[in-house]
Amino acid sequence: MKYRTLKNFKFLNREVLVRVDFNVPLDENGKITDDKRIKAALPTIKYLIKKKAMVILMSHLGRPKGEIIERLKMDAVAKRLQKLLRKPVYKLDDCIGSHVENFVDGLFPGEVVLLENLRFYPEEKENDSNFAQELAGFSQIYVNDAFGTCHRSHASVDAITKYIPSCAGLLLEKELKIMGDALKKPKKPFVAVMGGVKVSGKIDAIKNLLKKVDTLLIGGAMMFTFLKAEGHNVGKSLVEKDKIKLAKQLLKSKKIILPVDAVVGSKLEKNTKSKSVAIEKIGSRDIGLDIGPKTVKIYSDILKKAKTIVWNGPMGKFEWKKFLKGTEAIARAMAKSKAFTVVGGGDSAAAVEMLNLENKMSHVSTGGGASLDFLAGKKLPGITALEKNYRKFRKLKL
Repeated sequence: MKYRTLKNFKFLNREVLVRVDFNVPLDENGKITDDKRIKAALPTIKYLIKKKAMVILMSHLGRPKGEIIERLKMDAVAKRLQKLLRKPVYKLDDCIGSHVENFVDGLFPGEVVLLENLRFYPEEKENDSNFAQELAGFSQIYVNDAFGTCHRSHASVDAITKYIPSCAGLLLEKELKIMGDALKKPKKPFVAVMGGVKVSGKIDAIKNLLKKVDTLLIGGAMMFTFLKAEGHNVGKSLVEKDKIKLAKQLLKSKKIILPVDAVVGSKLEKNTKSKSVAIEKIGSRDIGLDIGPKTVKIYSDILKKAKTIVWNGPMGKFEWKKFLKGTEAIARAMAKSKAFTVVGGGDSAAAVEMLNLENKMSHVSTGGGASLDFLAGKKLPGITALEKNYRKFRKLKL
């Protein structure tokens, strides 16, 4: 993997366009409920400020589907970023056009501006070359610091690199190094924990991990597709019927360990009556909502001996306190472990944050889908674009 990083460029008095991932969660009033993604981008932004660049930030927020949605404007993000940086952050009402170009031309070294939501334009998701070219026209250097969007072939991630010298930001560089090292040269025993709702979204990751890990622990609703494949009655638990055959094939690997018990309820409701039962005792009307206490003990004991742990996907319906125990047990076992621990974004990261254990992990990824694709061994479009850019502009004096 060959691409440029910040150290390969001189930024003094240069306009630098930075793709960040400010897709933060908002409440019904449009207020930010978690600013972790904004904080994650601070090292790169501060680096560029220190180097006296004119810093132009761009991001998407939510799913506006190519339309201007008032509550998805970047104003709240700009205010939060300004507070975190302790310096002014200018916010523009568009991300392309003469107004943006004129404003950027008037920036002084060390100043920061945030463009409007990229996804207000359908051309962003369409990876439109003309849109990418307009974005690139504001600056002399492009920096991708948005690991969470690198699995998308979008204009601000992919097409833009055709027009301007590009590099990875500090966050992206860190994600690729840590996740890459965990997969390429893990200390043994190497244990992966896979959970979440569906097998279908994690097939490639499971297949790739089985080539590398010593043990793969399965939890979450997806465990019931595997258990069904083994011939167990799983009641009314979620099962992907079209993936049972595949689950049988995957189970030929002796590395996969399935739960021996589960916490079940009679309804898919947060306050449903629940009980722990052996897998063989799941009733015809039971709905599986978490791994059981015996499974927690087995999994925790395995994690104690691990030297590298990668986790993607909760063990149960963790948003409901009654069914948090399995996910919490995995998180706490990893937090206590002396292993190198990687939490692969998405719901797993949300659970770790909810439990205030993020500082006990070696790395909590900022990418949900991107980290899953990385674990699956897939080429991320955003990284491929940086590699092509390196080859295209390698003779250019930077």
